[in-house]
Amino acid sequence: MMEFKFSSIGILKTPYQEKRGVPIQGVFDGDSKGRAEIFKEYEAGLKDIEGFSHLIIIYVFDRSEGYNLICKPYMEDIPRGVFCTRAPKRPNPIGLSVVRLEKREGNILHLAEVDMLDNTPLLDIKPFVPRFDHREDTRVGWMKGTLRDADHRKVSDDRF
Repeated sequence: MMEFKFSSIGILKTPYQEKRGVPIQGVFDGDSKGRAEIFKEYEAGLKDIEGFSHLIIIYVFDRSEGYNLICKPYMEDIPRGVFCTRAPKRPNPIGLSVVRLEKREGNILHLAEVDMLDNTPLLDIKPFVPRFDHREDTRVGWMKGTLRDADHRKVSDDRF
């Protein structure tokens, strides 16, 4: 088994102090605001980021303990393999979210559509580019038929 060492490049600040109330996906709550506070030594890496409307952020589920290879997705009754869910209890507790960039002020990125806990360690940022990140011919596996109107659903289970 290979091991890797990562260090955070900043911290994510959100209004969510506990898992209850966190949107299940940020896209379902465009009003959920937060910010990425990038450590000063990485600020130069933000050059030209203002031109992007959305960012892919990669972070650590730092309050998730252990993992389950089989889990029940939020609002579902059938157990699924963790690698076909977005559950945070994973062998490597890495989170990935697409957020909307509202503005940059120096080393601070003001974000919308956030779905992570306050003070979450930030590992990386990548621009969301529709030409690269959108796929026309996709399948959604077990989620087919389960993707319903979830605009304001919030987390209420033990997913962290």
